[in-house]
Amino acid sequence: MLTITALTPPESLSRTSETGRTPLRVGLVQHRWHENDQDLRAELDEGIAAAAKLGARVVFLPELTLSRYPASTPGGDNPGRTAEDLLTGPTFTFAAKAAAEHGVLVHASLYERNDTEDGVQYEDGLGFNTAILVAPSGELLARTRKLHIPVTAGYYEDTYFRGGPATDPYPVHTAEALGGAKLGLPTCWDEWFPEVARAYSLGGAEILVYPTAIGSEPDHPQFDTQPLWQQVIVGNGIANGTFMVVPNRHGSEGLITFYGSSFISDPYGRILAQAPRDDSAVLVADLDLQQREDWLALFPFLATRRPDTYGVLTEPVDHASPFGRA
Repeated sequence: MLTITALTPPESLSRTSETGRTPLRVGLVQHRWHENDQDLRAELDEGIAAAAKLGARVVFLPELTLSRYPASTPGGDNPGRTAEDLLTGPTFTFAAKAAAEHGVLVHASLYERNDTEDGVQYEDGLGFNTAILVAPSGELLARTRKLHIPVTAGYYEDTYFRGGPATDPYPVHTAEALGGAKLGLPTCWDEWFPEVARAYSLGGAEILVYPTAIGSEPDHPQFDTQPLWQQVIVGNGIANGTFMVVPNRHGSEGLITFYGSSFISDPYGRILAQAPRDDSAVLVADLDLQQREDWLALFPFLATRRPDTYGVLTEPVDHASPFGRA
């Protein structure tokens, strides 16, 4: 497994005073799915161990970490048959074990079975696409449901996942074990929506983590979306003063070939570390979190907003006008 590091943060281009914060060292694992579950877990554990050995305090893993990507074909009559319980299922169990063994926080992603919550009974047969953060003690530190669900060919996620609820949709988690770093944990398709990054930034998030499963387009095999994907995420980080941590998978899983290219970027839009398209890799980078304030003090995007003009953004979706009004 490749190891790619960026252990000295690049200079903050708009710093006016020194900060007392120590850079936060983070890790990311890019993997491919293995039909043999032991091989899959071994590869992920190898990556977590490598990041921990280099001093990472938290390690981030791709979307649906232990699963074959299910949504390349529609879900059928019982899509939730492959979903798992949040706290007793294999993903939480794996993350907790790895966190304890390697002494790091572990972030993972799962297809969560959930039919009843807060008095709401779900009868759609679907589940949630859920990101979690687990401590070495086995404590669940954070849980965030994917909000935006793709509906395109090869990514029929609407037949598997319901969107996360609108109650507290953009939680910012203060990780005391990471020196008080503030994290947002959206997922994959959420990364295309500028509203998501802006909402997290308004909540004080310093780091956004997007566990991802993205690759080829079955109906347009000649169209490589990787450059667009990366530019949008980096641009949202610039516009909101956030570090972006984006673990993707690689390899072919039937209709889709995932294009890897996992990366970590800073608020100035610089790529600190990036994985290749077609190999497993560990990225480890030091994040100078003070850069968020440095950048937003020079370019105060949050302070100069005009929310009184943004009413159109909260109007109901007009499905009859998918490209906007004529």
